[in-house]
Amino acid sequence: MLLNQRGVMAWLLLAPLGWAASPVVTKVEPPDWVVEPDGITLRLLVTGSDLAGARVGAQFATSRVLISQNGTHLFCDVAIPANAAPGSYPIHITTGSGSADAPFSVVSALAPQGRFQGFSPDDVIYLLMPDRFASGDASHATTNRSQAHAWHGGDFAGIIQHLPYIKQLGITAIWMTPIYQNANRDYHGYGAVDFYGVEKHFGTLDTFRELVDKAHALGIKVIQDEVANHTGPDNPWVKDPPTPTWFNGTPAHHLDESWRTWTLIDPHATREMQRSTLEGWFANKLPDLNQNDAECARYLIQNTLWWIGRTGLDGIREDTLPYVPRSFWHDWTGEIVKHYPAVNVVGEVFDGDPGLVSFFQGEREEWGVDTGVGSLFDFPLHYAIRKFFTGAIPATDLAKVIAHDSLYRDANRLVTFVDLHDIPRFMSLPGASMDGLKNVFTFLFTERGIPMIYYGDEIGMQGGEDPDNRRDFPGGWKGDPHNAFERAGRTPEQESLVAHVERLGKIRAELAPLRRGSMVELFAGKDQYAFARTTESDSVVVIVNRSAQAADLRIPLEGSRVEDGATLADVLGAAPAATARQGALAVRMPANYVAIYRRQ
Repeated sequence: MLLNQRGVMAWLLLAPLGWAASPVVTKVEPPDWVVEPDGITLRLLVTGSDLAGARVGAQFATSRVLISQNGTHLFCDVAIPANAAPGSYPIHITTGSGSADAPFSVVSALAPQGRFQGFSPDDVIYLLMPDRFASGDASHATTNRSQAHAWHGGDFAGIIQHLPYIKQLGITAIWMTPIYQNANRDYHGYGAVDFYGVEKHFGTLDTFRELVDKAHALGIKVIQDEVANHTGPDNPWVKDPPTPTWFNGTPAHHLDESWRTWTLIDPHATREMQRSTLEGWFANKLPDLNQNDAECARYLIQNTLWWIGRTGLDGIREDTLPYVPRSFWHDWTGEIVKHYPAVNVVGEVFDGDPGLVSFFQGEREEWGVDTGVGSLFDFPLHYAIRKFFTGAIPATDLAKVIAHDSLYRDANRLVTFVDLHDIPRFMSLPGASMDGLKNVFTFLFTERGIPMIYYGDEIGMQGGEDPDNRRDFPGGWKGDPHNAFERAGRTPEQESLVAHVERLGKIRAELAPLRRGSMVELFAGKDQYAFARTTESDSVVVIVNRSAQAADLRIPLEGSRVEDGATLADVLGAAPAATARQGALAVRMPANYVAIYRRQ
């Protein structure tokens, strides 16, 4: 896993001996590594002071020692042999003024059974924010829950306690927003100050591993949210970067992020036109990591492998995917597959243009680069779903978005959703209703892709722009007036919605076409839309009626694998059964309803 060091050697020095103070080590990254059956050469980053002129020794072979000019950062390769015995293997650092040990250890590898599984269209994902979901450890609780931008006290223990609730919903994978150690103001996790540290408000690495293990015991996978594009402004690196080119720019002199992601697919755009997108600082304040710096790239790759190996993760959600060079994603995903072949990635390309989003899906080359990122969030369809189910666009516009599926390597691996933590919740949109949200869920659980639910949507939570869309889940804290984790704490409308989601989860698990079938569009009008999901041996027909009136429809069945004479019944029960005749299905669809038809 060696990376090209050209462009770095010019500044890193083996400075002369003779410093007055003895070396001091304050941090080693990675702090440890799991036993590798074939061995591995790691690139350690040691942070401290008075490291200039150091010689490095260890029980393992060391090489390529490079030290920053001010003596605060030291890089060295450490060759860990195949099947090394777990234990402590400190790195000895010696200068003319003294010595210090950099602690490092090898730990037992986790058993692969039930871990490192990856996610697929067989799954249903649940997105939650640890700080806003539930508090299980009173020591993490705060008194600032009335302040929208403050820590509220949710933690790993709270998630663990409510895993059975998540399981009951029919969820098979959870995605948590980042758990890196953040600054005091960054409850959301996207301002990392330590990429190897666990946020103290949530718990410890051991508690997180307990969460992963208990989720796996219930058949729930875990997807970690990672951020390779930037750090938080309070990261110590900002004042003292490990290399002069660790960041794109400095706090005083940097480009502001322009959000011009369209330039990345523009064959006519110059490198200069793309610079602010690839090198700009988010919101003009989040320091932009430079993945073209070989040391920085190596650090980020090892960090991902460390989190997977130490915790048993099944997948990764990668933040701000377009703002990082695609060549880096190629190298990064390549190392993930090399070490954990089943672990896969879903990338965030926050844009409504299928042409732009599809450009980043891997397993094919775009402009000579395969990102290796197999799954993406389907933002284009997300926008269309919200508009259609609130009455803003006709079904034909929804169909037009799905018509762009040919741009993707595999549209069935897109993650589909209506809400997440960066946008107002569906129930806060004009024209939204609980019945409308039921229909949204029915659509998400039956159309192509991997459906995702944002925590609280299953009870119809409201929320406007960030941070209002990140409200605490009711019942997640002792003393909450209502506990929506339990049936008794929900309103009749909320209970009806939860029951609907639970039922959809069972239906999707039972009907293979809804998970693995091809999608065939059958009809698109103003208020009605119909499609089939087909496998070689089975098919399901889904009919949407958004209208406030019942509708008599004749749905052509070409390509649906439904033969004349077959009788189909709505598994949800509200629409009447119908028999296919002359290549079509004549149905009377109830008002404001989505039916799931299968053969009787």
